[in-house]
Amino acid sequence: MTVPSTDSSFAPSSPETPAPAPAPVAVAWGDGIGPEIMDATLAILDAAGARLDVRPVEVGLSVYERGQSAGIGPEAWDTIRQTRVMLKAPITTPQGGGVKSLNVTLRKTLGLYANVRPVVSLHPYVPCRFPDMDVLIVRENEEDLYAGIEHRQTAEVTQCLKLITRPGTERICHAAFALARQEGRKRVTCMVKDNIMKVTDGLFRRVFQEVATEYPDIEADWRIIDIGAAMLADRPEQFDVVVCPNLYGDIISDVVAQIGGSVGLAGSANLGQGVAMFEAVHGSAPDIAGRDLANPSGLLSGAVMMLGYLGQGDVAARVRNAWLRTLEDGVHTADIPDGPHRVRTVGTRAFAAAVIDRLGQAPEHLAAVQPPAAPTLVVPPPTPRPDKQLVGVDVFVDWDHDGALPAARDPDIIAGLLRAQPTDDIDLVMITNRGVKVWPNGLPETFKTDHWRCRFQKRDGAPVERRQVVALLGRLVDRGVDVIKTENLYTFDGVQGFSLGQGQ
Repeated sequence: MTVPSTDSSFAPSSPETPAPAPAPVAVAWGDGIGPEIMDATLAILDAAGARLDVRPVEVGLSVYERGQSAGIGPEAWDTIRQTRVMLKAPITTPQGGGVKSLNVTLRKTLGLYANVRPVVSLHPYVPCRFPDMDVLIVRENEEDLYAGIEHRQTAEVTQCLKLITRPGTERICHAAFALARQEGRKRVTCMVKDNIMKVTDGLFRRVFQEVATEYPDIEADWRIIDIGAAMLADRPEQFDVVVCPNLYGDIISDVVAQIGGSVGLAGSANLGQGVAMFEAVHGSAPDIAGRDLANPSGLLSGAVMMLGYLGQGDVAARVRNAWLRTLEDGVHTADIPDGPHRVRTVGTRAFAAAVIDRLGQAPEHLAAVQPPAAPTLVVPPPTPRPDKQLVGVDVFVDWDHDGALPAARDPDIIAGLLRAQPTDDIDLVMITNRGVKVWPNGLPETFKTDHWRCRFQKRDGAPVERRQVVALLGRLVDRGVDVIKTENLYTFDGVQGFSLGQGQ
């Protein structure tokens, strides 16, 4: 394996063994501690006999600073699309507006819909209060609030759209059950907040329950995310596989990694159909960059998952077992909590050298790893389209009652403006403010911003024609109403596809 390195201090401990058909891999050295831990990881893989054709790509801070707001250029995209596999060190995303997260861009552009993060307790060699925990977090990787669709709509209100799709949910739920079956796990738990977000998270849970019926050999259950996260943090050994939407998965996977010993130990796989990216869970840690302090274990764990994906399970097991033996022998980096089994604290380079010295050895007390198989993802068939009926429209309006204080803003006044010259087409039936019904029969105590959702429907609930919505908007504009957005209200096979107002 030819390894372009930013650090010439590494050298393989044994001659390279020629192997046929090395796998092409796009490799990004990243920012902050990224170059250090990538050099360490590649040195270990090289010494273990990984059959890789490393193709460097430049992404991250240096690309942002050249004016590329995406943090990646055309040449890197070409290399990644050619190799179909990427090993990426952490990158730094500049703070503030004007740029997008490269991590999110890579995952969504390449269709890497399944983020897989395993956490296994290594107690007592890595101190952990949960010696029996072995949890696999399967996180939806493309949708939810991470769609990144945000708008400032009024002087006082911004919004971020939460997108949950049926096809996206079907894919991630199938991935969770398929991975559980492949690894011999017994249970998959869904975590959502469908008691509040009944349409979006409600869809995720319903699809989870549908998919579960196709895996009768695996137990399926669900938790509300808040109590589920609390239980994960307190009794993680109760869980096996957890699947959830993007934001929840991002949070709980870091929680589980930390209580498992250290976020610095955790790696992740980002899987799609025929393309994959592997990385550490943690960030670029610029405060310790260049100081030979960083733990390469998270990126190494991601690289081990990559080797299994590439069909090099023998090398993956060799690396993982050498790493476990290194921890057993008490060789730790500074981020690992202190404990009775620590023998010496080492830096990045010395830790990599210690793992290389133990290649071919197995742990004496921790469970040795067998060669992993490449993960299998299931492509679910398309779902028949339902009968869709338009039954109304939510019109969002910017109105501050001539600068009145929030508590003094009178919904009756805006209702009168919206209902002027009513027609028998559609009529105003409700006004909410931040989701709470304030008209009709609202309470004066309700805090009100300048952002109003005004719902128009036929009083008998009959279908509405699109021309009626257009005519309504025309009338509102003629009255000087500041319409900032609209959302059509639909039923699907007769089932309401929109939420009620709180208090409605």
